[in-house]
Amino acid sequence: MAKEKLFTKERWFADTHKEAEEIIAEAKENDALTMQKIHEKHNSKGFYFLVDLDYVYSTPKEEMEKRPEKEDAPDGQMNMDEVHEGLPYQVEPDGSVSMTNADEDLPEFEDPFADVEAKEEVSDEKVPF
Repeated sequence: MAKEKLFTKERWFADTHKEAEEIIAEAKENDALTMQKIHEKHNSKGFYFLVDLDYVYSTPKEEMEKRPEKEDAPDGQMNMDEVHEGLPYQVEPDGSVSMTNADEDLPEFEDPFADVEAKEEVSDEKVPF
């Protein structure tokens, strides 16, 4: 599974408008830049600037188009390279199909509760419900 960064948002802090413009000028060197904004804010300490930058590197459609095409088998048949987790079988020349008995390969089953004795039934006459 491929992982690709498609989109990034950045927010920068600047003390002056000139510094905010320098941040944007530096960001414009990247071709993926799609949006830039300068927000003038103020608080009890004074004025400051927030710079928002958005970068779009690719879209999901473009990423999927980069992948090599998968070749589908004709008539809905499976590709021979695909792993099938079913039962093994063999097709004979006369067209008949034979399967090996998979049960023969299994280990002998041991019941973990074979030695356990059943408890006596407890009377529930004192139970209010």
